[in-house]
Amino acid sequence: MTVTTAWLADLQDALGADGVLTDPDVTAGYARDMAMMAPAGTPAAVVLPRTTADVVAVMQVATRHGIPVVPRGAGSGLAGASNAVDGAITLVMNRMDAVLEVSPEDRLAVVQPGVVNKTLRDAVAGHGLFYPPDPSSYDWCTIGGNLSTNSGGLCCVKYGVTTDYVLGLEVVLADGRVLRTGRRTVKGVAGYDLARLFVGSEGTLGVITEATLALRPAPHRPVTLAASFGTTAQTGQVVERVVTSGLVPSLLEVMDNTCIVAVDDLLRAELDRGAHSLLVAQSDAGGEAADRRDRGAGADLPRGGR
Repeated sequence: MTVTTAWLADLQDALGADGVLTDPDVTAGYARDMAMMAPAGTPAAVVLPRTTADVVAVMQVATRHGIPVVPRGAGSGLAGASNAVDGAITLVMNRMDAVLEVSPEDRLAVVQPGVVNKTLRDAVAGHGLFYPPDPSSYDWCTIGGNLSTNSGGLCCVKYGVTTDYVLGLEVVLADGRVLRTGRRTVKGVAGYDLARLFVGSEGTLGVITEATLALRPAPHRPVTLAASFGTTAQTGQVVERVVTSGLVPSLLEVMDNTCIVAVDDLLRAELDRGAHSLLVAQSDAGGEAADRRDRGAGADLPRGGR
């Protein structure tokens, strides 16, 4: 593929030679995320901005020359959201990786999109705070990618998903204009909730360059329960009892037999390979955790649960 000299030169002028990659052997590594079955094209260039001003420059060049742009984080997604388009600019946000502010008084953090989810968690833990969204790739996925796909995680049964923690965003629109949405307060009822519009849009509405995120007090050390069942119906009965009894576990996950065997083959975890399903539950409610565990299991389990 021949990259148009004019727009490539404009990008290099704006970001410097080390901020624009065109070597096909290098750019191929940015062609797709972890959704291996989703189609992916070949980017004409990979751009690595360090500031919002850099992103503005990229979007202005792209608009001026009619070049599509695909924003990308760590590439951990499973939806193909960051898969390249032939001839496009892949805009990799990993260099914008600063935790700009942690405010214990307001229970919020302000971060750039390249911050890794675990890095944010570690940064706020020292303040006795907690960022709840926990996608399975939390130790290497980025906040920008979490925002773009509205990531959830195992603990969304109690804590919800990414959009539930977004107070405000800074977004660069297609023509390079910068839009700030949202607030820094718990209560915010005025105007359109544009921040939620951008969350989950997979970069189709703009490029997120900063996020103001709500935090929670750190939870207690979790207590975990695992129970295996002879039928799916039995598993469903227990889940129903947990929900209707008012219990709010921090984690509630079901594995079928195919998954049980695959995990046991990989981890040698001595799982019950004969079980039809496995229910994993967790509570981080502190002193109530053991009581919640016992109320959701034991005598309440239908026959066949163990």
